[in-house]
Amino acid sequence: MKSKNGALPVSYRLAVTSRVLAAVFGGYLLAALASVCMTALLPISRADAVASGMMTSFLVYLVAVLWCFACRTALQAWLGLGVPGAVLATVSALAYWVGRT
Repeated sequence: MKSKNGALPVSYRLAVTSRVLAAVFGGYLLAALASVCMTALLPISRADAVASGMMTSFLVYLVAVLWCFACRTALQAWLGLGVPGAVLATVSALAYWVGRT
């Protein structure tokens, strides 16, 4: 990992930076999408659904951050957040569209 002069290589620094950005921004986006999906799909009162979605979003964010640093590569971390994010965005859009018609 270390080069001859003792400093970390640039590729390693960029990989860590990418994981941090994935954890912070990707995790937040995933948590927000999970909260929206739960709010739209839970068959309970609107206020209870919002409260449940918001409380669960903290757990989703925690798992997303842990996932980003447990992966072998930064690409795997981004894909591990992007694919579920796309699924949740699609489900949210469909729930919104069905609710509007």
